[in-house]
Amino acid sequence: MANKKRVLVACGTAIATSTVVARKIEEELGKRGIEIAVTQCKASEVPSKIEGQDLVITTTFVDANKTKNVPVVHSVSFLTGIGIEKDIEKIIEYLK
Repeated sequence: MANKKRVLVACGTAIATSTVVARKIEEELGKRGIEIAVTQCKASEVPSKIEGQDLVITTTFVDANKTKNVPVVHSVSFLTGIGIEKDIEKIIEYLK
């Protein structure tokens, strides 16, 4: 991936959960040589912040009809540790 991809990370309040998830995603993709630019927000803010994003990763419900064809990955694996590899593979596929 030549250019840095833009990823929107959303949770319920855009405080603790999205911060943990964002850092973990940056770390895991960084290990694979993939640099991303992360923006954090509340799930309710996704429609207003979607412009220019390549992917949305969320820990709570986000209406995919309001993401302007930007793919949405719902994942709690970055919090629980269960299924991280599968979610990372899915994220990488979307970012290609």
